[in-house]
Parts: sequence; C-alpha cells; structure tokens
Amino acid sequence: MLFNTLAYAKFFAVVFVLAWLLVRKSHALLLPWAAVFCYALWQPLVLNAGVCALALMLTLPLLRGARAVDEAGEEVPAPLRRVVVSVLVNLVALWFMTQRSQGTDPVTLGLAALDVTGVGGWRWLLLPVAVVSSVVALCAGKVRLIFILLASYVFYAHWDWRFLFLIWGSSTADWLLGNAIGNATSPPARKRWLAGTVVLNLGVLGTFKYFNFFADSLHAALAGLGASLSPVTLEVMLPIGISFFTFESMSYVIDVYRGDIKPQKSYLEYLSFVAFFPHLVAGPIVRPRDLLPQLAGPPRFSADEASEGLFLIALGLLKKVAIGDYLALNLVDRVFDAPLQYSAVECYAAVLGYAVQIYCDFSGYTDIAIGSALLLGIRFPLNFNAPYKARNIADFWRRWHISLSTWLRDYLYVPLGGNRKGPARTYLNLMLTMLLGGLWHGAAWTFVVWGGLHGAALAITRFWKSVRPSVARAPAWRGWLGTFLTFHFVCATWVFFRARSFGEASLIFDRLASFTTYTPNLPWELMAMLAVGLVSHYVPETWYQGARRGFIRLPAPAQAVALFAIASIVRHTASADAVPFVYFQF
Repeated sequence: MLFNTLAYAKFFAVVFVLAWLLVRKSHALLLPWAAVFCYALWQPLVLNAGVCALALMLTLPLLRGARAVDEAGEEVPAPLRRVVVSVLVNLVALWFMTQRSQGTDPVTLGLAALDVTGVGGWRWLLLPVAVVSSVVALCAGKVRLIFILLASYVFYAHWDWRFLFLIWGSSTADWLLGNAIGNATSPPARKRWLAGTVVLNLGVLGTFKYFNFFADSLHAALAGLGASLSPVTLEVMLPIGISFFTFESMSYVIDVYRGDIKPQKSYLEYLSFVAFFPHLVAGPIVRPRDLLPQLAGPPRFSADEASEGLFLIALGLLKKVAIGDYLALNLVDRVFDAPLQYSAVECYAAVLGYAVQIYCDFSGYTDIAIGSALLLGIRFPLNFNAPYKARNIADFWRRWHISLSTWLRDYLYVPLGGNRKGPARTYLNLMLTMLLGGLWHGAAWTFVVWGGLHGAALAITRFWKSVRPSVARAPAWRGWLGTFLTFHFVCATWVFFRARSFGEASLIFDRLASFTTYTPNLPWELMAMLAVGLVSHYVPETWYQGARRGFIRLPAPAQAVALFAIASIVRHTASADAVPFVYFQF
C-alpha cells in the first residue's frame, strides 16, 4: 500500500533515482537490473545480494559503446540486441531469487503485490507480454517518460488495480475528443465533441461518486410523499482521486475548444499529464498548459529546485504527521465521535483543531506533491497561501485550494455568466458555483450545505463591497476584525464538512451553545500543539521565505542534518497507524 508516508518515501526514492538515470537513454539497459536490486533490498539475503551483484556484472558491459547520437546531436535509444540481453539476463536472475526466497515466479509475485486475483493459469501468458513490452519501452525514444507513466500507474494500482482501466480509458477518450475538436472545421461539430467530453466525464463521476447519493435522496423524497419503492444502490468502491483527474482531463478538452491550447499530439505525454503520480490522488489540479509543456520538454535538474523540493517535503510531513494527525487522533476524532461527552470549551477546541487539521493535512500533502514534482524536474503552481489570514470570505477562496477555486471560476462561474449579467445573476452564479463545489467534495447534503454557506457568504461580501465606500487606508483593527470573523465563519462551516450527518453537526453546535467550561480532556501538550498549528499560520511570509532560502543555501551535509532532525520529530510524533489524507476521499 503506497498511500502511507513510509511506503511512499520508498517508492519515490526508487522513481527519483531511475527517472534521472534514464535522462541518458543508454542507461535504460540498467532498468531491468534495478528490478533485481529492489527485490534484493526487499528480501535482504546473502544469496540475493550475490545474484544481484552477478547480474550487475553481466549488465554493465552492455553499456560500453551503447551511447550514440544522431546527426542532430540527440542521443538515440540503446541498441535492440543489448536491450534484449539485459532484459533476459536480469529476468533469469529475478526468477532465481523469487523461486529460492518465496517459492514463486516474478509474475505471480507482482500480481500478488497489486492484489490481482482470478488470473490463474493466464499469468503465464503475461510473461512473454511483459518481456516484449519491456524491450519495446527500453528501445523507445521517450523511455524516461514511459517509465514515469508506468510508475504512476503502479502507484495508482496499489489502491485498486481494476481502476487502472478507468483512468486509462478516461484519459484516452479525452485525448481523442481534444484532437477531434482541434480537427473539426465547423462550430456545431466542435460543440458536439465538447458535449461528448462533458457527458463522458460527468457521467463517470456521477456513476461512481453520486449515483447512490441521488438514488437515496430520491427514495427518501418519494417515501416522504407516501410512495413505497425498493431502494436502488450501486455496490462499487469510489476510485481514489477521481474528482481530481476528471477535472484535469475535462479542463484540457475545454481549453482546446476555447483555443487556449493546441491539441496534444503525443498520446504518451497526455497519459502522463493525467496520471503523474505526485498530484494524482489529491491534487493540486494542475492545468494542461502548466504541465504538458514540462513533460514534453527536456528533463531539467536544478540543485536549488531540488533543495526546495526537499524543504517542501519535510515541511509537508511536519504539517501532516506532527500537527494534523496528532490533533485528529487526540482531539478532533474523539469529540466529533461523541460530542455529548465534552464541554463547550472542548468542542470549541475541537472545531479549531479541525480547522488546523484539515489545513495541515491538505496543505501538507500539497507541499509533498510539489516537492516530489520538483525533485523530478516539474514545478506545480501554488495551492495554498495562508488562507486563515483572509480578511473576508472572497479573500479566503483566493488563498484556499487555489487550484480548485480557480478551476471553478474559469470552468463554471465564468461560463454561467460570471458578473457580466447584473448583480442578481452574479449572486446566483456564486451560489450555484459553490453549491456544486460543495457537492464536488462529497456525495452528502452536509457538503452541499457547506458549499451553500460559502456561496451565500461570497454573495453577501460582494454586495457589501458594492454599497460600502472604499477606504484608502482603513484602520488596522478593521482588518484584524475581518480576519477574526472570517476565520470563525470558516470554522463553523467546517463542522458541516467534518460531520457525518446533520444530527452530528447539530450536536456540536448544541454543545457549543451550552457554554460549559470544564476542560479535563485538554491537556497542556494538546493545547500547545493546537497553539503551534494556529500561531505558525500567522507568522509573517518573510519568515517562511527566509527559512526556505536559508535551507537552499545550506551545504548538503547541513541539509542532511536538518532533514534528519525533522525526520526524528516526525517519527516521534507519528501515530502507530497511518492516518489517511483527508482529501483522499474526494
């Protein structure tokens, strides 16, 4: 399972090393040996170490003279004969190790790692397919990109391998639809292809995520009218990250239709854009115009960007594990599971704690995703900008989950008419956008209410600005008051976001209204961590930028010491069980 911190770290370390090794196409000959090496690390036996060393001795001579360039000075792929020899030699070594260590073959072991069942005797047919596919991939001109794509699919398959067909099929359909729009000569034809992508993507999203929600809501409504019908449910697990990669793929086709980007000719690059693993399951939602050129361009490595990536990963782990998980396990989950057992003060602390938890959890994941991409030579856009510093709710949405808020603005609010059709229509568009934004987060009425509250607040904020004269230099207290009120409004709406039902949310608000003040469940360690989570959010931006630049300027040994210290803190504060990222459910 690659969706916990330690497993992801091991997976990324392998991908990082091999991705930069494959910058030289002749190094593709080492890729089969890398599989032997990884297995030897997983099963550290003396025999496996010897076989791994022998396989390396037989593989290294193949690299001599394998590097060649064409007339344009571009490196050409490794020769076919050497690729075949490398694949076969290392396959034999891997087969020998798996048989001696675990009494099975590499194909069966790989299928078991992905929890693939029901293959039976068909697995033997996969061996020649795997060998031929490996040879073809290693001889390809874009072997590095092929490796990153396959690594992304392996990453996703560790959730449920069956959903690989979903993400691949959805990506393929949108790539074909984008090219169809680009080749269409008449506006009606372009609109038909655009309608096709909207129906396809929303149909897939609706089937997996919203079918049961709407079916249950319809059944409840009919039951309230006296109709007696059997409930209809779809027994299917929600594919992880479906909301994120669906929105990304849709944005590509819409951008092609609008003429903002050209149709992507490379099928491989488009599949890699959708499946790129750092942002695959929980964002950020990266626009095609930002990511596709980077995937198509030559790999670039910068020591400063690599240092920044390590800094962001370390910061993300601190946010997620040391603060977010700690508050979730020791405060938030306990109070929301049984609010009647806690006082008003303790419930208030839990609400504040959830605000800190969801920020540290999601922005921590984003930091890890951005840092991972930077280490692979890809830069993602900013996704959070101290949202709890916002002075009003509009400012909050310019700072919170920026990739989603800008997506909703550009692909929903603006097409609905934006602010171009008068104040009343503007307020309606804001409400519709945020209601759908709430529904995007989850198939429950609590999310719809959460989105509706934010939509109403955005409309009220816009109306207030239209009737209130602007002040060139407002007093500082007014900004502080705005930040205080905005933060507490956001915290109140987070109750609906976190609660599993309206009844649970109502209990939280009832306990807050009780004004009870006993606090036996708020030890000083817990309050200190809550204070750290809150206060650190309000530190000046210059402090953060100074820490980032300072880490980048450190020599490598000093960076290693700093990272080790952070790893020790994370290990000390980590819980026994991995706490899933909050946004994995979306």
